[in-house]
Amino acid sequence: MEYGWVALLPPLIAIVLAIATKQVIVSLFLGIWTGATILNGWNPILGLLDSFSKYLVESALSDSWNMGIIVFCLVIGGMVGVIGKLGGTKAIADLVVKKAQNGKMTQLSAAILGVLLFIDDYANSMIVGNTMRPLTDSNRISREKLAYICDSTAAPVSSMVPVSTWIAMELGLIAVGLSSVGIEGNALMVFFQSVPFRFYSLFALALVFTLLLTGKDYGPMLQAEIRARRSGEVYAKGSNPMISDDPSILPDEGVKGSIWYMILPLTVFILVTIFGLYYNGHEAGKSVMASFGDADASVVLTWAAFLGSITAILMGGITRDLPLSKAMDAFVGGLKSMLIAVIILGLAFALKSVISELALAEWLVSVTEGVLSGAVLPLFVFITAMLISFATGTAWGTNSILMPLVIPIAAGVSQAGGEVTPLIISTIGAVLTGAVFGDHCSPISDTTILSSSGAGSDHIAHVRTQIPYAATAAIVAAVIGFIPAGFGVSPWISLVLGIAVIYGIVKVLGKDPDQFVKQ
Repeated sequence: MEYGWVALLPPLIAIVLAIATKQVIVSLFLGIWTGATILNGWNPILGLLDSFSKYLVESALSDSWNMGIIVFCLVIGGMVGVIGKLGGTKAIADLVVKKAQNGKMTQLSAAILGVLLFIDDYANSMIVGNTMRPLTDSNRISREKLAYICDSTAAPVSSMVPVSTWIAMELGLIAVGLSSVGIEGNALMVFFQSVPFRFYSLFALALVFTLLLTGKDYGPMLQAEIRARRSGEVYAKGSNPMISDDPSILPDEGVKGSIWYMILPLTVFILVTIFGLYYNGHEAGKSVMASFGDADASVVLTWAAFLGSITAILMGGITRDLPLSKAMDAFVGGLKSMLIAVIILGLAFALKSVISELALAEWLVSVTEGVLSGAVLPLFVFITAMLISFATGTAWGTNSILMPLVIPIAAGVSQAGGEVTPLIISTIGAVLTGAVFGDHCSPISDTTILSSSGAGSDHIAHVRTQIPYAATAAIVAAVIGFIPAGFGVSPWISLVLGIAVIYGIVKVLGKDPDQFVKQ
């Protein structure tokens, strides 16, 4: 049966409601229910029943790939919980703190710490803020600046690293989008190929390090830094600084920890992933890269997450720093922290099944053929992802809504013919990095709130001072990154040019706060 434009209703309802209500889970479910209702002859009762039984259970949760990604998502959260409880992340933080000898080094240390704690953006924001706040306060660095550093090295980093709590979601959505147009490409390989196209995330990182290395700021952040330098007021009078020390992320009081509590489990995770991909995909006569490409990433990543978790638990038991009972509590606590992510993933998988049955991909291809060209698609997708993520405050929800829509369009425009084309890869990168924009600076984003909380900054002050910087990275990403990408320009050329442009912007607009103090 041909559904035509009606097939657009489920994702459209999910997008509109997510923006209007800020409730991504409810919005995704209502999108599923709408699609199931259409498929049942506009019968809402049958549609509701099928939403649960056919699409959530049968289509989403009975699929081995989907379940593998969900299990991996849970277990990686458990591993993060054990590493945190052992004091592994705290030890890394303490090591970095020792290098902070002045204001400039303190800020750089905070940024480096943020990059090193790539495994989870929530843990990143809380640990960096709580660890560095006494040092930044003593060096008269504003809480707004610390919150910005925390935020800019959280989601932008975690979303691009293959050993983080983000990768399960990203791999699952990439696989969903590719399978909807009959492409059998390996999701993990496509993930790696998309990283150079994460222009916003990369330029946001380049901007924060450029600002710190040059010692300059501009816009509202410059005023905040001048205030802190002149008066020692690290937050403005009358503001409401947020302070939070989350016990589920931070280790017990008195625990010193060791960097090996983080290094060894992650090393096991990486080695198991590398050798597991080869083992899982290898057959006689296959090359190493062909074996990697044919491996089931969901299976291999689950192996890696379990063995990494077991390594962390065993280390705690052998050293007697974390008894088995506490280790399991930490592991279960980590599992619980991923519950929202798992719910969103499950709903995204179900929504994909609904829109696939409605033949939305085929309709989109027929409608956009000859209208939406490859030259403008990456830019259009990037801007759309930015707007949705800023309005909803969630990168994960934005990715879940857009990915099943844009991959079929990119495949149709580029005439993929069952292959992963450069346009598909750049479009995937546009979704994943555009979604980070909202997660990075929306006032209702959880990581933005956590960055304010960990740094002890007034939340609105953090948002107000960070948005000009986020907008700078976004504009450079659009103009230097995604417009050229639409014309087939190598992302590496855009990255080099973009970093040069960012340096030029900081040199022209930036001012050293200390020079105003000396006047």
